[in-house]
Amino acid sequence: MDQQIVDLLAATLESSAPVRIAAETHLEQLHTNQAFPVSCISIAAHKSIPGDIRQAALLSLKNVLLKTWSPSLEEFEGPIAIGVETKEQLRQAILSLATSGDPESKIVGAASAVVSKIASVDFPEAWPSLLPTLFQLIPQANEDQLHGTLVVLGNLVEDGFNEEQFSESAIPLIKCIYEIAIDGTKKLTVRALAVSIYRACFDTMGLVYQTNKASIKQLMQQCSEVWLPFFVDVLKLSLPYLPSEEEDSRGSPAASDWRGVVALKTQVVKALDKMQTQFPHLLTARTLELFGAIWEGLQAHLGPYHALYVIKNRQGRLEDADNLPYTLDFLVIEELDYIQTLLNTSALKRELDAQLTPEAMTNGAHNGTWVAQVMPILVGYSQITTEDESLWDIDINIFLSEETSETANYSPRDACSNFVAKLCSWPIFESLLTYGRTIFEDLSSTPKAKESTLYILKHVLAEVNTNDTPINPESARLFLEYIRVSMQDPDDFLRARAFIVAGSLTTAFGESLLELAPEFAQQSLSAIENDPSDIVKVSCIRVMQEYLKALPSSSAREYQVQTVAAISGFLSTQDLSEIDDSPDLLDTLVETLRDAIMADPSLCLEHPALDVLFTMASYGASSWQTTMLVNEAFESITSSMASKGPDAYAQLCAKVLPTLTGALDVGDMTAVSALSDMAVSLLSSLAENGPEPLPAGFVATIMPKLYRLLFSQADFSLHQSATITIKHILAHDPVQMFDWQDSETGKGGLEIILLIIDRLLGPDVDDASAAEVGGLAVELVEKAGSDRLGPYLMQLLRVVAIRLSTADHASFIQNLVLVFARLSITNAREVIDFLAQVEVDTAAAGRKTGLEVVLRKWLDNSANFSGYDNIRHNVIALTNIYQLHDERLNSIQVQGDLIVQNSTRIKTRSQARKEPDQWSIATVPLKILKVLIQELANPVSPTTPGLTLGTQNGASDDDDDDDWEDETALLDLAAPKTRAGKSPSSYDALMSLVDESKWNERQWDDETQKFLVNFFHTVETEPDFQGHYQFLTDVEREKLRRMDQH
Repeated sequence: MDQQIVDLLAATLESSAPVRIAAETHLEQLHTNQAFPVSCISIAAHKSIPGDIRQAALLSLKNVLLKTWSPSLEEFEGPIAIGVETKEQLRQAILSLATSGDPESKIVGAASAVVSKIASVDFPEAWPSLLPTLFQLIPQANEDQLHGTLVVLGNLVEDGFNEEQFSESAIPLIKCIYEIAIDGTKKLTVRALAVSIYRACFDTMGLVYQTNKASIKQLMQQCSEVWLPFFVDVLKLSLPYLPSEEEDSRGSPAASDWRGVVALKTQVVKALDKMQTQFPHLLTARTLELFGAIWEGLQAHLGPYHALYVIKNRQGRLEDADNLPYTLDFLVIEELDYIQTLLNTSALKRELDAQLTPEAMTNGAHNGTWVAQVMPILVGYSQITTEDESLWDIDINIFLSEETSETANYSPRDACSNFVAKLCSWPIFESLLTYGRTIFEDLSSTPKAKESTLYILKHVLAEVNTNDTPINPESARLFLEYIRVSMQDPDDFLRARAFIVAGSLTTAFGESLLELAPEFAQQSLSAIENDPSDIVKVSCIRVMQEYLKALPSSSAREYQVQTVAAISGFLSTQDLSEIDDSPDLLDTLVETLRDAIMADPSLCLEHPALDVLFTMASYGASSWQTTMLVNEAFESITSSMASKGPDAYAQLCAKVLPTLTGALDVGDMTAVSALSDMAVSLLSSLAENGPEPLPAGFVATIMPKLYRLLFSQADFSLHQSATITIKHILAHDPVQMFDWQDSETGKGGLEIILLIIDRLLGPDVDDASAAEVGGLAVELVEKAGSDRLGPYLMQLLRVVAIRLSTADHASFIQNLVLVFARLSITNAREVIDFLAQVEVDTAAAGRKTGLEVVLRKWLDNSANFSGYDNIRHNVIALTNIYQLHDERLNSIQVQGDLIVQNSTRIKTRSQARKEPDQWSIATVPLKILKVLIQELANPVSPTTPGLTLGTQNGASDDDDDDDWEDETALLDLAAPKTRAGKSPSSYDALMSLVDESKWNERQWDDETQKFLVNFFHTVETEPDFQGHYQFLTDVEREKLRRMDQH
């Protein structure tokens, strides 16, 4: 059987899809054979078999075990196909493979992953020997075996053990990895792996701490007493001899030693950062010592960092097979991040503040203080690396993504910019000015050093602008001389940075330096036209956004024409067929053009701003961001022109309609749906902001195109935009719409709209494509009226009810329900009578009345309705229906309240499908009351979602922990740990912000609330209400009792 499986595994790696699929199917058929998993392990352990097949064998083994090993596994499908004896054989075999010292690290990793999955359900009851076996292996293991054992332990800690399993094993486990970590005879990377396992323990300890605080406090205190001295020793460890590129490439002992020390130091810093975040009290006594050690490390590592990455182009951002970083740039990032974490501690803040008191400073100056000493660190690590320099020269898009911090490539330069944000509560600006003077006046300073000085200055100015930090504008003027000189420097990146910082400097202090903005804005426009570097040109285009926003409208208007011309000129030098591969560049151009247009949208007809906008829109149609920016700019133009009267709006239509309708034709011919989508979206903005009535010929120009699109097999977004556009046209000028007659079909406007609605509500159109048809139907009914619609009205409503029975998407359901809701506001009795006569064939329950179908969908989904107007209309309609007191409503049963299961287990998607939510049963009137009560605003709402009145001031609800927590950790969404997802505490904090109980609150308006309160006061004495009141929950009754407090 082994050879058969080897052949099948080899076939799964073939490029031919039929061969691969056939092999995968055959392998799946073998899953019920007890010999199959044994054969997989045998193949994986056979070193003569190619590595990719061995890996495939372990993957197949993992798949079959997940599906058939135990019902406790989330992926379990059943039945259990592996006997008890075979399970024992598999456990021992897979553990032996994982700890065998196999030179193939991928085999070790894959085998360890299988061990952790089995252990997650079998340890300790069915596999009590697991940890004892691993602990016994460690003392006599060779280097490779020890590595494999640690990989297994790491997988168990990260993925295998739950809180209970970890608690039972924590002490011997941590003791074991500690002994490995401090053993100087062990390989440095092995010791680093042991530290990384210890760091992973903090995640589970944090969970256990929630339920067993006393034991975790004691355990962590004991651990810190032995681990912290070792951590400090590692931090103080000097870097070894820096290997040459040749030594590095051949893996010399010097290179191995370098990698090992860097890897170990990196893991120690990461572990300390995790401890500081989750258990800060453990480090309070050593805060200053740790800060000093990290600071000394940053100072010592600056020289090697420059040699490796700023002067030379050595490869960075490297990890080994165990995902352990071993290059210096990673270590520097961790050190910079951790020192920012330490800056949150009160002990360090007090010490740093004390060093800046007048008594502690020489002659009252900051020279020689820590604020002055931090400048070489910030400027040194912010310098552009040789790798980035070459990449930015090749691809300007990379430069822009780095400049806007919209990149996953987090670097020491980014870490320094975050560091600046932490330092701005201290006098950093003055120290930067002093250090900057040294840099710019030293003839030996490199352009990179000058550029990084200005880079740090820009981020200081950004913080000043955001936090209103007081800075003397006259001090800022001293930088202007250096900026002007840098604008003429031969180095492209220094010139670009000078233009960028000029914009920040002149606009960051309100009116103080704004008088200089026109001078620098003009220089930026000249550079866009004349500078030979695209980096400089794009930087100047981007900085024009700051000038246009900061300058008074009269001044900004003067730059509109020049800015549009500059962007147009830049575009003419680019290969537009490739510009869609540079989304950041395109977005920068559109953003600047948008800001120029917004200076005075009414002037756009006098210069080619719209032509430039549409050109960029056509090339960026596939980009969501570009589309959004173009729509924003165009909406400003249309609303501005419409506000000036019908003549101005008509001139706008005359200019843009040929281009937009032409884009629809091009998109249709070339099958580029994104281009058509963009054009229709812009047409929708044009129609939405139009006057009443619309210009003559508007409908005849647009409607034939939209009609054709809605009967084509286009993307759902295109159908939605086209439907919305027709709704806007109908809302603004129903007369022109109904008078229009299509020249090709001879059909009138009313008939065309009815055909469109019938098409979208038909079974061949999916929910997403038809999502906006309800709004169009409502608009048609309101504008045409029953007299014009005649028998078509009832037919239309019948089709809406039938389609509602099959609708699944929440937005589509809301859209269709609102057809009946809007009608029920004025004609509730007629709506109920009509729906009672409609018959709908449902797949699940057979033939039902339209009343049952519509009300079930309506009430089951009302809680998810969005939009102030929609919620208000829904509330009014439901109150009208309730007050009918129609007996037919009492006979219809709908979902009541969710039946909460008494289980602490997280329900996965697969489990939710097997065990769907259960609901109580309620009558329609009772459910209406529940829905309306839910729409009542909470009587007392905290000012910040997720905070209670007792904790808004930072007070803890657990007085026993006052001596444990150093201080509350704040979630910084821009912080590196949050961006990189390195810390579960950051993750938990981030997820708490999207907790439905805290943030998924309905948005209320006072008008709706007053209406609801009056309604409940009106019905509270009615017998029907009294009968329903006893079936309300305690929470609902309390909400009614306190509704007048809103």
